[in-house]
Amino acid sequence: MRTRADARRVEALVSALGHSARRDATLYLTGGATAVVVGWRATTIHVDVRIEPERDELLRAIPALKERLQVNVELASPLDFLPELPGWRDRSPFVLRAGRLDVRHFDLHAQCLSKIERGFAQDLEDVGAMLERGLVERALTLELFGRIEPELYRFPAIDPDALRAKVDRMLG
Repeated sequence: MRTRADARRVEALVSALGHSARRDATLYLTGGATAVVVGWRATTIHVDVRIEPERDELLRAIPALKERLQVNVELASPLDFLPELPGWRDRSPFVLRAGRLDVRHFDLHAQCLSKIERGFAQDLEDVGAMLERGLVERALTLELFGRIEPELYRFPAIDPDALRAKVDRMLG
């Protein structure tokens, strides 16, 4: 059984992945990984990441690193839950450079909306922490949601009206 990951383990993972990269790539931290690195949570069950462009050497390195560092790693991002927010890459804060790997937090507005959509208790606590710390702007997040709302049909598991109500309740 792997243990929960703290900021030190997340940093060890991205450092090791950076040494595995043979070509430039960007690794986006998301979910609990962002929460522990920024500091509003001490640990996370999964280190969720997105790699762009996907690099085989990084994907191949992950299973051994999971075992060596005893962390759970998942390839997951807000793009798995919602349509792409316009300009998300430009809003993804830089964290560090590890070898050939730029490490960024996935756009926090996108993370906020995907957490509202998922709606688990931890997700909603994370949204509260992002708002409380000023990491997301309510008005911009609402505007961005309005821009992707017409594309929600691409995600048949989402009830657009119910999601709109949840977004308005959390951000309105």
